Amino acid sequence: MAKATSTLDWCVIRLGEDHNWWVAETSDPVRWDVDGLSIVDPRQVDHLIELVDPLRDYGFDQDVFEAAFIPFRIEKDMGGGKVRLKRVKDSLFESEESLFALADLLDEENGPYADLLDHLTRCRVKMLNDLIEFEAKLTVDEVEDEIREAQNANFIEGIAIHTFNELNSILDFMPAGYETEEDAPAKDLDDGDEDLPDLDEEEEEKLKNDQSLKWDDDEESEDEDDEEKKEKDEEDEDDDDEDEEKPKSRKRSRD
Repeated sequence: MAKATSTLDWCVIRLGEDHNWWVAETSDPVRWDVDGLSIVDPRQVDHLIELVDPLRDYGFDQDVFEAAFIPFRIEKDMGGGKVRLKRVKDSLFESEESLFALADLLDEENGPYADLLDHLTRCRVKMLNDLIEFEAKLTVDEVEDEIREAQNANFIEGIAIHTFNELNSILDFMPAGYETEEDAPAKDLDDGDEDLPDLDEEEEEKLKNDQSLKWDDDEESEDEDDEEKKEKDEEDEDDDDEDEEKPKSRKRSRD
């Protein structure tokens, strides 16, 4: 397969409306059809590397991943949303340079990329069967059928499947009705405060003295005052009643 890809020295890529990168031109137009040919950008490469890391405990082989891609680096910006890439021999996992990854699709049925899809599916199935107690063990065929059904739907609608999305459909696969803590979206108890800016001491002091922010305290204070006033009025009424009940004293007249 190395000989088959040896003439692919460079390619020109364009940014699509879906914010993914697609190949517009290659140095080997005879064997590489650019129609619907996608390429994984450096950010996506890093994300995929993170997703495959948990699969190492379930037989993931890094060499299979590396063999499935042709790495490229940016050579120059051509303007108009196009970039020219130059092929390199660096490892996607070990390179310090930001690399693009083009799936080796010269043999779509039995090539290295097809091997990677099968390899990742088997690793994912092993992991899910280990983490989740299914009524019946999940099988590779079930996963492939479900993913293929979704891909066929896109194909019917004329939507080209990007390599990154195709790999994600395997690495993020979860049967309907099941969800692990790993796949569930993380919920931070402090999320509600994360967008609040930090306040300096002067601003905090102003807020403390802001009467508009003390309505709770004011209500409590008003309730207490009303209660005290009510009690005082009741006491005054009791005093008046006592005074009315007492006989009035008469002054003695002097003889």
